[in-house]
Amino acid sequence: MNITERNTNDVVILDISGNLVLGEGDTQLIGTTREALTEGKKNLLFNLGDVTYVDSAGLGALISCYSSTAREGGRLKLFNLTKRIQDLLAITKLLTVFEVYDDEQAAVESFA
Repeated sequence: MNITERNTNDVVILDISGNLVLGEGDTQLIGTTREALTEGKKNLLFNLGDVTYVDSAGLGALISCYSSTAREGGRLKLFNLTKRIQDLLAITKLLTVFEVYDDEQAAVESFA
């Protein structure tokens, strides 16, 4: 799994690609999120368009990142979900937890 960090205005965008699974992906995502929060970056946006697979540990990592961000007074949102990931979040009822956007511009503007 690869994570690329970009900044737009006061929003940190994490472009995530590959498999979000137990072992590598989950710990990498949690670590990157903690690092951003430690640096005082509170508005996080995950681009999941290039994520090919998410297992239960990957879902756990998303929830952990969301909880950590909220605990620090920040906000975490998702955008560019694939059909597979959107279905997974719907089945697990996590679509009611995360704010989800179709495109980057709308997601970034939602932080204003």
